[in-house]
Amino acid sequence: MIIILKQQTAAQTKHLLQQHFGGHTDIFVHANRIAINKITEADLTDQERAGAQEIIMDHPAAIQSSRAFHPEDTIIKLPHTTIGGPHGFTMMAGPCSVESETHVAKMAKVAHDGGATILRGGAFKPRTSPYSFQGLGVDGLKFLRQAADQQGMDMITEVMDEEHLDVVCEYADMLQIGARNMQNFSLLKAVGKTNKPVLLKRGMSASIDDLLNAAEYIAAGGNHQIALSERGIRGFDNKYTRNTFDVSSVPVLKKLSHFPIIVDPSHAEGHWDLVTPMALAGTASGANGVVVEIHDNPEKAFSDGPQALKPEIFKEMTREVFALHAVLDSFSQSTKGAVVNG
Repeated sequence: MIIILKQQTAAQTKHLLQQHFGGHTDIFVHANRIAINKITEADLTDQERAGAQEIIMDHPAAIQSSRAFHPEDTIIKLPHTTIGGPHGFTMMAGPCSVESETHVAKMAKVAHDGGATILRGGAFKPRTSPYSFQGLGVDGLKFLRQAADQQGMDMITEVMDEEHLDVVCEYADMLQIGARNMQNFSLLKAVGKTNKPVLLKRGMSASIDDLLNAAEYIAAGGNHQIALSERGIRGFDNKYTRNTFDVSSVPVLKKLSHFPIIVDPSHAEGHWDLVTPMALAGTASGANGVVVEIHDNPEKAFSDGPQALKPEIFKEMTREVFALHAVLDSFSQSTKGAVVNG
């Protein structure tokens, strides 16, 4: 249940909560809206109903992630980056794996020069084969942090399990929950207790509701700094693409949820020559940003070389993506102005 209160001030909302809703469990408050799980309208007192402007019973299970509870966009602020909001557009880039101190520093400069404000890279790598490169661990985190600081960038990296959560939080500005861990509920709960922004990637076979409910696990712990990532889902034809890039999920998620949406065409497509077209498609669909993998010598990359963009291709991609976003943003503003003035 979501109750939209007649009262507007924080003091009035707090008083109403203390006087009338204190005995309920799973209560969440946002502005003048109160979400309460596990009750019906019949459970409310006359006084509680009298204080309501509107009572919403038909809402998603992922109640805190929904627009019904949180109508305005969530905006995530990092030291060098703002994710979300009407005009901001975020570029994240870096190698799939941190291979060495020198290499990640070189890739950080490429990412920065191409307009990225967030350096990505894997220090702990979840791999399909147990014999594949598993990452440099804590040394990789240190190299990432140093490379990001040298370029004045923020840093995001994947946290794979609760065991490494504290050390990853020590170095990263933003945590990534990978597709394989989207429904690792113990990890989601642990991340929900941190104050670190989170990029939650859609699982390979996950529905949109699955993704939103995974985000709800994080939000239920008190952490609402969440961005959602469409990175492709399993399809019927993986001969030409690694996954099926569900571009339609972007406007659907923006309609259902207030969290920013970041598209990942590298993992969606698996082939470098398809990354730019899909980055443009994701941008056109309304995404709040793009995350891609880059490498100066993809043939010798420790992981995911075929999908990595070489530096010059990456810079051309960012030029096209930023130009497209600027045109769309300008058009959106002019259209809104025409509606207001008309």
